[in-house]
Amino acid sequence: MKRNKKERQSLLTDTIKENPFITDEELAEKFTVSIQTIRLDRLELSIPELRERIKTVAEKRFEDEVRSLPLEEVIGEIIDIELDKSAISILDIKREHVFKRNKIARGHHLFAQANSLAVAVINDELALTAKSNLQFTRSVKEGERVIAKARVTKIDRDNGRTLVEVMSYVNSELVFKGEFEMYRSNNEK
Repeated sequence: MKRNKKERQSLLTDTIKENPFITDEELAEKFTVSIQTIRLDRLELSIPELRERIKTVAEKRFEDEVRSLPLEEVIGEIIDIELDKSAISILDIKREHVFKRNKIARGHHLFAQANSLAVAVINDELALTAKSNLQFTRSVKEGERVIAKARVTKIDRDNGRTLVEVMSYVNSELVFKGEFEMYRSNNEK
């Protein structure tokens, strides 16, 4: 059903409030208009693009939850976290992340995303990487989105160590796997 502009923009605003993670493509399909029309509507309504909406939601939601480092020091954007259990972040690979000659992401960016997520998931004022075991399973190219998922696998309060496994994906394909042994200062039960 075709709607007039005012009606569509009102519904667009409501839809984005309900689901800030909806893409322009999904909105275009929902309202049976072009992606360009959705972008123009968002501009007129001062609604930021998906990336900014995700960042805003994450900052509001997680600013009081992440204890071990400031949110702006996390490489990538945290979109979900449960301290001492799990966390998810996204990193869009841009020109500044890749080698100029082949457009392949430099490994230290994937490591930094995974390592900072392993630090962020620790429920402590201080969390440091003591040891890591890494495996890059495929190259990541400019324009790809890396989704890193951290999972706490063991908390050893006696020696102040926490084991965190981080798996990073592009779409559903594994591109990086890391096991991080994290030092924590808090030995409370």
